[in-house]
Amino acid sequence: MRINRRHLLATAALAAMTPAVRGFANPPTTPLNALFDQFMTEQMRRSPELVTTLGLDKDAMAAAKTRLDDRSLASRTSDKADTLGKLRRLRGVDRKGLTGLDAISYDTVAYGLVTEADADRQFDYGVVGAGAPYVLSQLSGAYQSIPDFLDSQHSIETKADAEAYLSRLEAFATALDQEIEQTRHDVALGVIPPDFIIDKALGQMTGLRDTPAAKASLVQSVARRAAEKNITGDYVGRATAIYEAKVVPALARQAELMTALRAKATHDAGVWRLPQGEAYYAASLTQWTTSNITPEEAHRTGLDLVASLSARMDTILKAQGFTKGSVGERLRGLYSDPRYRYPNTDEGKAKLIADLNVKVRTVQARLPGFFKTLPKSPVEIRRVPAYIEAGAPGGYYQNASLDGSRPGAYFINLRDTAEVPSWTLPTLTYHEAIPGHHLQLSLQQEADLPLIRKVLWFSAYGEGWALYAEQLAQEMGMYADDPLGEVGYLHDAAFRAVRLVVDSGMHARRWSREQAIRYYTDAIGDPEASATTEVERYCVWPGQACSYMVGKLTWLRLREWAKAQLGAKFDIREFHDAGLISGATPLTVLDDVIADYVKAKLA
Repeated sequence: MRINRRHLLATAALAAMTPAVRGFANPPTTPLNALFDQFMTEQMRRSPELVTTLGLDKDAMAAAKTRLDDRSLASRTSDKADTLGKLRRLRGVDRKGLTGLDAISYDTVAYGLVTEADADRQFDYGVVGAGAPYVLSQLSGAYQSIPDFLDSQHSIETKADAEAYLSRLEAFATALDQEIEQTRHDVALGVIPPDFIIDKALGQMTGLRDTPAAKASLVQSVARRAAEKNITGDYVGRATAIYEAKVVPALARQAELMTALRAKATHDAGVWRLPQGEAYYAASLTQWTTSNITPEEAHRTGLDLVASLSARMDTILKAQGFTKGSVGERLRGLYSDPRYRYPNTDEGKAKLIADLNVKVRTVQARLPGFFKTLPKSPVEIRRVPAYIEAGAPGGYYQNASLDGSRPGAYFINLRDTAEVPSWTLPTLTYHEAIPGHHLQLSLQQEADLPLIRKVLWFSAYGEGWALYAEQLAQEMGMYADDPLGEVGYLHDAAFRAVRLVVDSGMHARRWSREQAIRYYTDAIGDPEASATTEVERYCVWPGQACSYMVGKLTWLRLREWAKAQLGAKFDIREFHDAGLISGATPLTVLDDVIADYVKAKLA
């Protein structure tokens, strides 16, 4: 799933302001939920982009649609104060008097606030908390997120919507300059991205800067969609004027800053070289994995899993006649085999997406045997926009809006179909769509939870679920007649094990980028271009890559524990409902969720 670190602790709108949201169910009014309502109202005022992401920028909150988030240096200080203020108010609630879902909600919100506040006290750089040390990189910054946000999330149905788009286009230039201010502050502390990260970011940044208005998504999106809705007005001309006079110069200023930083950058990949670097990585692991795993434990677990998963792949590959070379070499042969490639053309890419839609329909039909509650929201499969595909991961998910006006979307990166051979695609689809991210996040949004819980995201829970869902698809029989698809599933599990090794290798053991890429490609055979994109991602999101496998192992451990406790009373559908309908939680709180479920079954 694509991560927006600015929104990880963000919340939704006051319940009373959104009575028409589809599937909206207000939990009972309690002092705790009243406090959550206050948190939500405050957060929505702070984050107009989140209002839009959730599809709530209408009626009483329509004004949010004209603004972007504040990215000034002052906002970073304000964000920290806001976190501490929320934590103080939450601690004013008597935790001992809470039971059931109220206790789970309290512990969940408290964990997020405490870990963020602890990191805020230690580090004064990067995005809030820990886990994202660089304001500008190939995966962070308004230049990277806002064009897609305006095109895919800022809806245009009325003239007011189109006018709001122009207001946000102008605000985009301000956001770019605000990030320059933040970056300069961090540089003064000694925080500069590695040279290869700057190179990748500069390539994307200058590509956007040098795109003429006639071809720029930022201009053409509003013009096209206004025309489709028969909204009158010279939106091409007005958007072009803002783009050329304000946005392009601001992009040029960011590019100039990054170019200047390039001369000061080193080639060291890990955050160990940053201020309090070792502590920063430890805090990042805690924040992303919501566990107490150490760098050494992560490294050792990854190595063990790579070995065991490679042995399983070896058995299947030999049975299919692939016998020569190491597992990584045989996988590399499968990657380069033209039999498993879609044509790298628009037609070939359209066929690839059509085939994935068939996979989604097939797995959907099998869900009732494994889940009691199913999501109402549909999911669409789309290409990653061409202007960000160079630095984007292989796939990611964008959740549906709360009001049902925008479906969930699984984005797949098709910059080069050679990077996504057919045997790798089923598992990616199960991870990003069903029974992975789309199922989990849709059930969370549609559940009878306080709104703050509908939108909270914990990487270890959500990415752990999606990785668990890859195994669940295998258990559902999705690879019964597809041995190479099963190799793809095992490969992707090994891929997440490799992440444990590589992430801890770079940030704790001081591995170079090249050493990490070499281990990655040798272990699982991925093309160097794919491995490079992934490794560079881990450089700018330390710890996040570890959340997948740590989360999956927790889901599996809790499932086996529940089976052992319940015996014949165990029902996998009820286990999944218990873990999903209660919403995303830290892994430590997920233990309590499943313990409560088991206790209730045994009562």
